[in-house]
Amino acid sequence: MGRRFDGKVALVTGATSGIGQATAVRLAAEGAVVGVNHKPDADPSLTLGQIDEAGGDGFPVAADMRDPEQVVAMVSEVALHAGRLDYVVSNAAINPFLKWDETSVEDFNLLFETNVRGTWVVCTEGAKQMIREGHGGAICCVSSISAHVGAPYQTAYCGTKGAISMLAKALGCNLGEHGIRVNAVEPGWVLTNMSAPMMDDPAAVKYYTERIALHRPAEPSELAGAIAMLLSDDASYVTCATVLADGGFVVNAEM
Repeated sequence: MGRRFDGKVALVTGATSGIGQATAVRLAAEGAVVGVNHKPDADPSLTLGQIDEAGGDGFPVAADMRDPEQVVAMVSEVALHAGRLDYVVSNAAINPFLKWDETSVEDFNLLFETNVRGTWVVCTEGAKQMIREGHGGAICCVSSISAHVGAPYQTAYCGTKGAISMLAKALGCNLGEHGIRVNAVEPGWVLTNMSAPMMDDPAAVKYYTERIALHRPAEPSELAGAIAMLLSDDASYVTCATVLADGGFVVNAEM
């Protein structure tokens, strides 16, 4: 594997499992020093161990994405510890399966505080840090196919992901003059803890398998590859974009 990120520093939120974990390992394997975000009560040792096995360099940074003060402090901690900040991957999110008429205001607020406000704070604070350092950078938000299609048990969640995709586009408009690119990746069915409940429903598995053009779910490492591309100089003229990484589901969703 090449080392496109030698000398660079990245912060990846929600990096203890799934897409976040795979992305932290991928960036570290390609040379970046990676701040591995985890909840204050979570254990980042598995991700850090995988980074070590990949020959990379990572360190833990605790923050609850619902708490803006913790997120601001985390961004500062990464830059102080590693000497700079070049990349932010805003991945941390929650997705409780809830019917629309059983979603309380408290449920709604928790979703938006975690998924949208958390994304906003880490991305804007990361951008401010990059501007202070004066070297540009790149940000990638992890949105979802749910920014495009509805789901019976994810109505409010769909709203958060639509917001994240639009935030990436709008924020990129403002940060281009500082040499900072902002994009979002929109995964479909990925084999993560978040999607695990679906695996217990044979009808859902059959539906998605038949309609995904590649006829399979993605591995987290495949999304990590897409994120790494968007952060790298291989995408040096790509900003304000949303990359749908759904294996070709949307085009067949209504068939």
